Amino acid sequence: MNILYFHHRPAAPSRLFLSLLVALQLLAGGCANTYYNAMEKAGFHKRDILTSRVKKARNAQSEAQEQFKSALEQFSSVINIGDSNLKKAYEKLNGEYEASEKAAKQVSTRIRKVESVSDALFSEWEKELAMYQNVKMRESSRRQLEETRDRYRRMLAAMHKAEKSMEPVLRTFRDNVLFLKHNLNARAIGALRGEFSVLEGEIDSLIQRMNESIKSSDAFIAELGG
Repeated sequence: MNILYFHHRPAAPSRLFLSLLVALQLLAGGCANTYYNAMEKAGFHKRDILTSRVKKARNAQSEAQEQFKSALEQFSSVINIGDSNLKKAYEKLNGEYEASEKAAKQVSTRIRKVESVSDALFSEWEKELAMYQNVKMRESSRRQLEETRDRYRRMLAAMHKAEKSMEPVLRTFRDNVLFLKHNLNARAIGALRGEFSVLEGEIDSLIQRMNESIKSSDAFIAELGG
């Protein structure tokens, strides 16, 4: 393997350098622990990463909310147009569906990342309890661990509830987009009108559950001091 030597290096590593370092260690180790160990050496502890990932999951849910609202508005406009614009209406509605599906996948991805780092954090915390010599400190830390883990579980449950509520919305939306695609006539518009209230109710429920999840995430972030 060729090794390059530089006569000059910066006093402090840049974010790009840290990112490359982490990427190389990931390629070498191929596991999450390798990533967290590399990040810790760079000064980013699991608690910091968890806070950051919860924020990103919360933001992904906020963005998904806006996307589903946009999709509902587009759906509403489609059922009120004339037959001559059906092809264009389908293209717009399909675009909204695809954007909604992408937003939903992003939410799920962010939740998985939260779960990954939380498992690593709580496992490390549990092992470090045995390192205490001071009994009172150990018991205090154990109580703090249990309280933090309990708050985390409640937050994660809210996240999963919001995530699950996206599934019926996407199914209903996809069915209607496909039906419009396969018909492109007044009959299709009539069918979509009948489905609008169903979709509206599902999206209203989704937004409510996401609001609850976002509120729970904000509370957890505050408790972590993020």
